[in-house]
Amino acid sequence: MRFNVSGKALQTQLQAVSKVINSKNALSILDNFLLSVKGETLYVTGGDQENVMTATVEILDADGEGEIAILAKRLLEVVKEVSNQPLVFDINQETKEVSLTFNNGHFSFMGIDAAEYPRKKDHEEESEDFELPADVLAEGLEGTLFAISNDTIRPIMTGVFVDIELERLTFVSSDTHKLVKFQVDKVAPGLTGNFILPGKAANVLKGLIDKDGDPVRIVKDAKSATFDFGTYTLTTRLIKGTYPNYKRVFPKDNPFRMVVNRESLLNAVRRVALFASKASNLIKFTIDSTQIVMGGQDLDYATSAEERVDCDYQGNPMTIGFNSTYMVEVLSNIKGEDVEIQLADPARPGLFSPLEQQQGIEVVMLQMPMQVIE
Repeated sequence: MRFNVSGKALQTQLQAVSKVINSKNALSILDNFLLSVKGETLYVTGGDQENVMTATVEILDADGEGEIAILAKRLLEVVKEVSNQPLVFDINQETKEVSLTFNNGHFSFMGIDAAEYPRKKDHEEESEDFELPADVLAEGLEGTLFAISNDTIRPIMTGVFVDIELERLTFVSSDTHKLVKFQVDKVAPGLTGNFILPGKAANVLKGLIDKDGDPVRIVKDAKSATFDFGTYTLTTRLIKGTYPNYKRVFPKDNPFRMVVNRESLLNAVRRVALFASKASNLIKFTIDSTQIVMGGQDLDYATSAEERVDCDYQGNPMTIGFNSTYMVEVLSNIKGEDVEIQLADPARPGLFSPLEQQQGIEVVMLQMPMQVIE
């Protein structure tokens, strides 16, 4: 089997597929890329025990078809050094020897029998097939991924919940300290259902989907989902379990409303957080009609900070505590110049949203308060 391929094109696809390969695998064969030549196309496959990703590369002067597994780390390093030129692969299917020729020389190394590489399972007969606009899927994942949990004790919280309605799509994530809802009304999937997309697969999709590209085709059954977009195909095992009813978590009556410049508030929180307790990250917010007074202190190191930020607040004066780390994450992931914060009392969560929502999109972020001891 012999083929000619652009070094740059191959490097791009190898780097993309490598995102689903773990640094350590229980199955050593998963340390490899699977290269498959069919006609004038090279298929590069990689994965772990939960995800399988395939990328395609156009090839020239193909002589024969076949497959070979090559250690991913080695192939990435080799192609990186000669990526600015055409590459010719000559693979001996019997001995598994791989010869890689470039302009001024060649490399020779051993591959592995492709038969050892695990194959992707087909979807169950009762699967659903639908399409989503690329920008909707990419923005929904981008807007919620930051809030997923890293606590593997509750695996259902380590992914993005995708709630599909006939004329609406909602992305939800939570680590129990904050909850994000990214609702899109400008899309009509034409079916109903839901699934929990694992964080790793969601991150890969977010990084590779071209927002201006063609719609993403999704095939989903009870156990897995396949995303087909551009030159990539990603199949992931979905997280089992029932996601908490996020609609019931959002308070229906937060009557007090505050509007504040997002960047001013974010920068002030970051500065005050430098002097807040490293154990709790607590910042105290004292709010009246025209300003927020933020205070943080660390009694262990005798440090404290206070800063004022102008705001427009309609409601009863209030002192409420928030975790500065979560506050920074929330404010950093809200788009727009001003943020609207809805409050009720110091014991109930605050709702954060951009003052001006994008057309057809509603973003709401909930943050749990912390107890303030006077």
